[in-house]
Amino acid sequence: MAPLQYFLFASLLLYISSPSLAQQSFRPKALVVPVAKDASTLQYRTSIRQRTPLVPVDLVVDLGGRFMWVDCDRDYFSSTYRPTRCRSAQCSLAGADGCGDCFSAPRPGCNNNTCGVTPDNSVTHVATSGEVAQDVVSLQSTDGRNPGGVVSVPRFLFACAPTFLLRGLATGVAGMAGLGRTRIGLPSQLAAAFSFRRKFAVCLSSSTSANGVIFFGDGPYVFLPGIDASQSLTFTPLFINPVSTASAFPMGEPSAEYFIGVNSIKVNEKTVLLNTTLLSINNQGVGGTKISTVDPYTVLEASIFKAVTEAFINEAAAMNITRVGGVAPFEVCFSSSNILSTRLGAAVPSIDLVLQNQNVFWRIFGANSMVEVSREVLCLGFVNGGSDTRTSIVIGGHQLENTLVQFDLAASRLGFSATLLGRQTTCANFNFTSNA
Repeated sequence: MAPLQYFLFASLLLYISSPSLAQQSFRPKALVVPVAKDASTLQYRTSIRQRTPLVPVDLVVDLGGRFMWVDCDRDYFSSTYRPTRCRSAQCSLAGADGCGDCFSAPRPGCNNNTCGVTPDNSVTHVATSGEVAQDVVSLQSTDGRNPGGVVSVPRFLFACAPTFLLRGLATGVAGMAGLGRTRIGLPSQLAAAFSFRRKFAVCLSSSTSANGVIFFGDGPYVFLPGIDASQSLTFTPLFINPVSTASAFPMGEPSAEYFIGVNSIKVNEKTVLLNTTLLSINNQGVGGTKISTVDPYTVLEASIFKAVTEAFINEAAAMNITRVGGVAPFEVCFSSSNILSTRLGAAVPSIDLVLQNQNVFWRIFGANSMVEVSREVLCLGFVNGGSDTRTSIVIGGHQLENTLVQFDLAASRLGFSATLLGRQTTCANFNFTSNA
């Protein structure tokens, strides 16, 4: 974002409201929200507080989502809801792609002379039109070690969507929390409201009974027993795909998703032969590698999938690991009878995503590569995306679990830790219970 645009953006969020007068001058250095793994859908969901009076709103986390959208058709009651009027500065910030009227009684999501955007359910790839609106959003502050006081953004921009857009999402959620690199994505709005750096970090738990965490703002990011994961990050550039990957978008808009540069893949430290042109993003926005929280497992273009899985099968055979039949959605599975268990998961061949040079790589150990489908069978948690995939490699949720991943929008770089299991902690070990 250009400096002048960013100043105007920050000035739109004029003040911070807090639950007590004593906190009126409190400016948090960072914010924190919990992230739960939904057992039935494998989606990651978080909860914020929104509206007046404040109510908890559960949302599916969409790392590359363009903005937050919620169902305004059902049970949206708030005295502070404000639709955004056509040709306003807020409409410009939102990149509104339309302006119009609603031919029924005014209510949240249906007002005259308001601008609209296209909320996108990135799980079902369905998008629709929705009103741009503002309302109070409240989150918990943090010093990176403990939760602190609650702070609010009084005029947080989001999109209203109809109830049908929730189809395919986890039961009980009211929308999606878009963390993408737009001016009204959660990271940019929160950074502007509280004047902290445009950084956020995601740490997904592998457990459906223990929460992971998202931090908005800079580190430290401390997990019990006192492990600061921000101190051991490896960095790689973030790339912008010039063509949006959303289901619907304004013409010419770049993708809000987070792409990194994978140059090669190794299995057991041996380079896999690939069609490397697939690893770059072409002029049509096809190819490359992105990170996703809505894909539960890493998705590989068909030829990449074939090359990587063949290499993995050969290396596993050399370790006397017995292959068995596939279990949908996985094509490559093994008997667990002679696979040893280690602190880093199943003792299987490692998979390296080699980044800007041979010394910078994202190593995936058994805990993040294998999925236990039964007591007897472990499957390689990579999915064949077919030959006409839009993005060649999509790093999915399972491969992100118990890894701290920091997105620095200002510097356009990604920081990632090695698996926290190697440091004898997990993403479920942020201390949400005691206040600073």
